[in-house]
Amino acid sequence: MPTNSVYVNCFESVCCAGESSEALFEAICTHQSGIKSFNEFIPNKSIALGKIEKPFSIESLLAVTCKKVLVQSSLENFENTLLVVGSSVGGMQRSELLFLRDHHYANIDPKLHAIDAIAHILSQHFTFKDDISFSTACTSSANALGYGYEMIAKGVYESVLVVGIDTLSLTTIRGFDALGVLSSRPCQPFDMNRDGMNVAEGIAVVLLQNTPCKESIEFLGAGYSSDAHHMAHPSPDGEGALLAMQKALQCAHIMPSEVGYINAHGTGTQANDTSEACAIARLFGDKVSVSSTKSITGHTLGAAGALEAIVCAMALQKQILPPNTNLFEPENKTLNLVNAAKSRTLRYALSNSLAFGGNNTALLFGLPQ
Repeated sequence: MPTNSVYVNCFESVCCAGESSEALFEAICTHQSGIKSFNEFIPNKSIALGKIEKPFSIESLLAVTCKKVLVQSSLENFENTLLVVGSSVGGMQRSELLFLRDHHYANIDPKLHAIDAIAHILSQHFTFKDDISFSTACTSSANALGYGYEMIAKGVYESVLVVGIDTLSLTTIRGFDALGVLSSRPCQPFDMNRDGMNVAEGIAVVLLQNTPCKESIEFLGAGYSSDAHHMAHPSPDGEGALLAMQKALQCAHIMPSEVGYINAHGTGTQANDTSEACAIARLFGDKVSVSSTKSITGHTLGAAGALEAIVCAMALQKQILPPNTNLFEPENKTLNLVNAAKSRTLRYALSNSLAFGGNNTALLFGLPQ
């Protein structure tokens, strides 16, 4: 079957660091973190989180964000568009609030609890050709983007709307706390003195199409691996991440030396950063600029893949390298870790998403030729 080109034509996002993608990119480049300290999520403990401060529900915010993407696009509606959702939480936060209020399950609607709750909510505002939802922990929306890429490349759909979303669920926050990986301050990816991650909420909406528009970024390939090293720890040498990046490059017949920027998964935990840094160093050496933007956004979990794909797209559009923040003493001395926003001629950018169980996804983007 012939392979069609796939383009990122429109996108929008909302997270603790910005109410739009433009605001987010500015925050990243100027080191303005949206992470704050909270003490209401875990008894007798202050933790740093990325919370969206809005007077209305995140479900309403999601519909508004999708509407903004529709207005940006050449589409009149989403009736011939596939909706692909990536989320690790789905409607779980809503269920938690109801249970904690009522102390029983009677008022919990199953349609608004599971991962496909997001598609159900959006169906009240838009009509889609069909929908599918992915829940693969921190690679959820990266895998949703990969699926959208496949659908367009193979000619099944002409347009795919990818939605990455996660909210601040108590189940998730306390689960990460039980693992001992939450930080009380904004995280420090790749730093010697990092002490953990910041759970965050976020929305990222990306429209993929088979024809380009004025400011399109080409979606060139996706690479996947499942190393299954451990339920919650990556392989120490980064074998899974390495394989995913290699597959993404092979998909587009791109050499490692051609990639100008990598948006790393970079969560700020001891295990993740050491493993991912090792993988990047093995494949790219010091020849590619690397940053994690989670010190600004926090870890938006299932939304992170789509949110960071948007950061890569904007880096290519603006020809600017997004910097690391809170990086003072790098643990890995080989990596070319960017500390300040820099103008740079960029042709290709890679986005890494790594998840529990060794589920790894790398997405490759480039300027259209």
